[in-house]
Amino acid sequence: MASNFLAIDIDAIEPEEGAPAPDRLLTGNPKFRTWNVEEADGGVYAGVWEATPGMWRIEYDEWEFCHILSGVSVIVEDGGNAWTLRAGDSFVLRPGFKGSWEVLETTRKEYVIRL
Repeated sequence: MASNFLAIDIDAIEPEEGAPAPDRLLTGNPKFRTWNVEEADGGVYAGVWEATPGMWRIEYDEWEFCHILSGVSVIVEDGGNAWTLRAGDSFVLRPGFKGSWEVLETTRKEYVIRL
């Protein structure tokens, strides 16, 4: 019988490699690694994401819950609000959020995305 419980365990998953789109890159040469643990019907995703230092523009059409596991990042919303995020911080980015994400120290987060 299949279980409806899913642990966020990335040890046996090969990460997807990526980077910001060239037209969104602001500084540095950040690289991404993403371990998708869940891809459910209806556009729900969950897993772990990691980025190396750099800064890029972000624009959210989706809803995303994030929990920072390690590192330091700064998210700046267009219009001026800025948040420095460290291990233990949790937040939601809602559809329509626009701004920048700067990784100061390689950052790893758990995420849940709903399209």
